[in-house]
Amino acid sequence: MTASSYLHSVQASYDAVAVDYARLLGTELAGKPLDRAMLAAFAECVRGEEGGGTGRAVADLGCGPGRVTAHLNALGVRAFGVDLSPAMVAVARRTYPGLRFEVGSMAALDVADGVLGGALAWYSTLHTPPAELPAVFAEFARVLAPGGHALIAFEEGDGRIRLEHAYGHPVGLDVYRMPPDRVAALLAGAGLAEVARLHREPTSRENAPQGFLLARKG
Repeated sequence: MTASSYLHSVQASYDAVAVDYARLLGTELAGKPLDRAMLAAFAECVRGEEGGGTGRAVADLGCGPGRVTAHLNALGVRAFGVDLSPAMVAVARRTYPGLRFEVGSMAALDVADGVLGGALAWYSTLHTPPAELPAVFAEFARVLAPGGHALIAFEEGDGRIRLEHAYGHPVGLDVYRMPPDRVAALLAGAGLAEVARLHREPTSRENAPQGFLLARKG
């Protein structure tokens, strides 16, 4: 699958599910204390001097309907969202009119070099073929200030799962599960050194263990 074809499939699929995705997952974080703890640690790192200085913005890359962007904002960071799906961005703008959301690709961000305090990919690299991840993580590193942090949430495993139906709609999505050591190595290759990681067993609604990696740009 070429880069352009996988991006087209991801955009079309999330355009189709945007409204129901937002409805079904809108309050999901409330029942996941460990996920919230990783987001809180990320926010604290970004707010501190090690995050490149207080006040730097944080990009929620692959923000979907904006629920995690809003959560970060409530934690005291100046967060904005970017998503490939115009329908997702439209939902986010309606739901959180006080926050900024933009249509764009995490692989080619309309952001200057070295200006962000943080970059969040909350399960948003799941559909990126592993061969494309070095370029994606290099883009994260490009936009981060020295000392800035990246937090990646992903499904642990090794292999590809094909989704033809999700959130009540037909879709065409590949989900790539990866071992945490491999994600850490790819981040390190982009100049993002591991700070911490969390392994969480799946909930009743999940089909795989969940991984979280916090990394820092030197």
